[in-house]
Amino acid sequence: MAAVIGSGLLLSVVVAILSLISGEFELSVSEVIHTLLRLETTPQRDLVIFDFRLPRIVLGALVGAGLAAAGAVIQGVSRNGLADPGILGINAGAGAAIVTFMFLYQGQIRTTGWSAILAMPFFGLAGGIAAAVLIYLFAWKSGRLDPQRLLLTGIAISSGFGAWTLFLSLKMNASDFQMATVWLSGSIWSANWKFAASIAPWLAILLPVIYRKSYVLDLFQLHESSAISLGVRTEREKTLLLLASIGMVSACVSVSGGIGFVGLLAPHIARRLVGLHHRHMLPVCTILGMLLVILADYIGKTVVSPAEVPVGIVVAIIGVPYFVTLLMKRPA
Repeated sequence: MAAVIGSGLLLSVVVAILSLISGEFELSVSEVIHTLLRLETTPQRDLVIFDFRLPRIVLGALVGAGLAAAGAVIQGVSRNGLADPGILGINAGAGAAIVTFMFLYQGQIRTTGWSAILAMPFFGLAGGIAAAVLIYLFAWKSGRLDPQRLLLTGIAISSGFGAWTLFLSLKMNASDFQMATVWLSGSIWSANWKFAASIAPWLAILLPVIYRKSYVLDLFQLHESSAISLGVRTEREKTLLLLASIGMVSACVSVSGGIGFVGLLAPHIARRLVGLHHRHMLPVCTILGMLLVILADYIGKTVVSPAEVPVGIVVAIIGVPYFVTLLMKRPA
């Protein structure tokens, strides 16, 4: 496990350095290191690294970690390996609530202002909870959460919230519509330190809560009656874990838009590397989520430079074939 975590962190650092040196204003590795360590500084390098590129990398790492951990929780609670926040509609619910917030206050707020940045995660939380409640209502069968109904219900709810989001975005004025469109595609190109500061407390509080409940996620892989016989208050624990994951997803969506498939890919890869025990899998999963988003952002901003491909599109290009492969491998 230590080797896997170390390798993941090392790869993340390598990709982060590549991202720091790449762009229209090219830098060498030595220039980046000297600037970061304050050994040799210039105003131009400080502006490029500390105001543009480093916040983007930090925000990508935070978003990737949050989405990956949330995906692991949702898969554990639902006992469905195909579940993730995007497929189940939680991303769409949070996104719809945030676009509603943008629509109601269009032209009156700045998304770079502290009031908007701090308010959007709470709107996202309301939308994510609304999506989760609808999923529970429609996927509940015979006193338990049915995995197959969960997946189908999530897809339907995601489509519904997506339609509402599109309807509102089309009624926005031109400038707000452009901002909403870029945001909905899943992008961190406008990242700044305020965005990172708004999401960090959510992860700092909720990630330890989830990790402390890792043994509960292990017990959820047993039959429901077996977990109850071991003294687990299953419905209470499910609610707590789902609320924690919805909170993280909402915070992530509020600053990056709808980046899908991170919560699907990272847990599956982590299980292949370190096994099924969540105490080992969760830390590896969060690191893989960080690496995936940072790498996708690096690819997106370099492959068609000077234009950029949003992170959400790059991750989807990777995630869709993987999702189809998982779907075909599942027993009928």
